[in-house]
Amino acid sequence: MRHVHGRARRAGATLAALLTWAGLLAGAAGCTSGGSGGIGLGGALGASAAPEDVIRISPDDGSKGVAPGEPLRVRVPDGRLESVKVVRSQDAQESQVPGRIAQDGLSWEPDERTLGLAARYTVDAVAVDDEGHRSARHTTFTTYVPDERFIAYVTPENRTTVGTGMIVSLDFSREIEDRAAVERAVQVTARPPVEIRPHWFGKGRLDFRPRAYWRPGTEVTVSLKLRDVQGAPGVYGLQYKTFSFTVGRSQVSLVDAADHTMEVRRDGELLATVPITAGAPKTTTYNGKMVVMDMLEVTRMNSRTVGFGGEYDIPDVPHAMKLTNTGTFLHGNYWSPNAPGRVNVSHGCVGLRDVKGGSSDTPAGWFFDRSLVGDVIEVVHSKDTTVAADNGLGGWNMTWQRWTGGATRG
Repeated sequence: MRHVHGRARRAGATLAALLTWAGLLAGAAGCTSGGSGGIGLGGALGASAAPEDVIRISPDDGSKGVAPGEPLRVRVPDGRLESVKVVRSQDAQESQVPGRIAQDGLSWEPDERTLGLAARYTVDAVAVDDEGHRSARHTTFTTYVPDERFIAYVTPENRTTVGTGMIVSLDFSREIEDRAAVERAVQVTARPPVEIRPHWFGKGRLDFRPRAYWRPGTEVTVSLKLRDVQGAPGVYGLQYKTFSFTVGRSQVSLVDAADHTMEVRRDGELLATVPITAGAPKTTTYNGKMVVMDMLEVTRMNSRTVGFGGEYDIPDVPHAMKLTNTGTFLHGNYWSPNAPGRVNVSHGCVGLRDVKGGSSDTPAGWFFDRSLVGDVIEVVHSKDTTVAADNGLGGWNMTWQRWTGGATRG
């Protein structure tokens, strides 16, 4: 009987142990109640604490329309954060948000303090107490979706080779109220390095240039980090891109409106002297430095588009090179063949001798074939004012002091 009772006692002890382990396992596998998005193991950082009390995440789980300036933080009151992973889903792409846990292990913050707009954030955090027990929390929130955006139209085009007078120009689709914030989001660098400074023209245009014309061979990179930058109340940038261009050889041409000539200099050496016709006495040509903005084999010129009424409409102007926004061109002229070199007859443009349809054998064709967007055309001795700095790429007509005085730094 003693043997039977001993076996019974051992069986009872074994059953009790199994039941105890089963209870512990059940407790370990069960989800902690009362913690939205949280999973806590029994005893982890306090068995009675809800996960949101153990790991505190802001913005709150399930938040919508979170403002970009609201801080993203993960904290614990004691113990330490073991890991934090934050994923941003934006424009159908996912990316991990870089950040760091503080030295004391009590908090985590992202490297970039501004949240992306129109994005969904997922936060997964694990904390551990002094006894090695872990607690985990999973939350999500979405950010503000703006109704209004702005972009910048950039000159010059990506991967082009330009003349030494090129100015980087950004025309914004909306007026910019916070110019300092937008300016900080644009970076223009050069190799070899050179000082490049910005200048604002009103609220809609931001230009960049060095003190003097670019050195030939310079590689220029423009980085636009405008996405989610607030340019005006409720209006946010859309672009995040980088583009570059290369500066070619130097070519600067000097137009003497009184002498009816144009000296073309390549890398400082006189290449040719070309006869020209400039603006007539009542429609003079601007003085000053102008930069070739566009080159057209042929274009139509209608006086009504530049405020001259119905004085002319030429459907096939050859070798046209745009110099200002207000309609100043350097172009081929076949309708006044005897004017270049003798008399000024144009409505403000600079004309070179050409033939109908254009030809590489004419002065206009010769010059066109040897020109680049970004080349400089300087006009002197015209009975007109100096072209405005914001009329085309006329910023070279400003002193460096005036140019840098117009920069907006925040």
